[in-house]
Amino acid sequence: MRKLIDDVRLIFKCCSLYYQDGVGQKEICQILGISRPTVSRMLNAGKELGIVKIEIHNPDNLLYGKLERELEKLFNLQEVIVVPSNPLAENPSLNPELGRAALKFIARILRDKDFVGVSMGSTLQNVARADFFVANKISCTFVPVLGGVGESRPDLHSNYLAQEFAQRFGGDCVQLFAPALFSKRSLLEEFLNEKTIRRVTDFYPKLDALILGIGSADAENSTLFRTGYVDQRTLANFGRRGAVGDIVLRYFDIDGDTKNFDEFNSRVAGINLSVLKKIPCRVGVAGGAKKIRAVAGAINGGYLTVLITDIDCAQGLLNLRKNFSSAEPLIIPNS
Repeated sequence: MRKLIDDVRLIFKCCSLYYQDGVGQKEICQILGISRPTVSRMLNAGKELGIVKIEIHNPDNLLYGKLERELEKLFNLQEVIVVPSNPLAENPSLNPELGRAALKFIARILRDKDFVGVSMGSTLQNVARADFFVANKISCTFVPVLGGVGESRPDLHSNYLAQEFAQRFGGDCVQLFAPALFSKRSLLEEFLNEKTIRRVTDFYPKLDALILGIGSADAENSTLFRTGYVDQRTLANFGRRGAVGDIVLRYFDIDGDTKNFDEFNSRVAGINLSVLKKIPCRVGVAGGAKKIRAVAGAINGGYLTVLITDIDCAQGLLNLRKNFSSAEPLIIPNS
């Protein structure tokens, strides 16, 4: 007797009931008078014979969905979210789409009793003020990971933004009453030993997530330049040393290495980069073609697990990686 699994008509009937009519496998057994394992084998046979073709559609934009998966694999990131660019925005990182996507992601991952670190910058202010309705209040605590007392533009600093996020989510926040940058490393080390400061910094190893802006190393696009932490001469010097960007006020090169900027970086009052890398979820938000190298350096340095960006930056990252991968190896002549 011919095997049922060879009966194409029966396979079609089985697949039609399951995929088109939504009939469960148990009911199909009763309708067709066959066993559960036979139903399972017929459904698999339907795929192999081309009777069933399964396609996955991205409801927003199929192109972006494919790009996200490609970037996740290329850069070994947990998740990448790509949004349309805003050609009319003076600063691409202030793209409303970028802010909404980031706030939506944060609302998705946070849980009650989580501790969430917040860095600084206009990008994160854009996220905190994004036009997105947070449906459920989340009882988590937002923690500033940088000082910023007494500096210009307090609305861009970690303390202020931690408050804004806490208000959006109905959570709590703590405050780090410290300058962001000290004149001497020795002064910073003494300051960090103060009991009131340790009450905040003791949260850092406990953070479940961290929301990060990614700064640029050129004066035109640098929040640190606009807020007075660095001057044009310092930035030019950093550029000659290979700086491409900063994260939590620490400058790094295209490989994510910070050693050429240790004198400056060691005077920053905030989370240590070695502690930062141990936080389970590290969300970087940045957009625009001018941030490509900064974002690449942040990824290469292992500072991010999640990237939320726009199509210009995303496509640039892909091109950068492909060009790097296809580059011929450097040949050093014999001396």
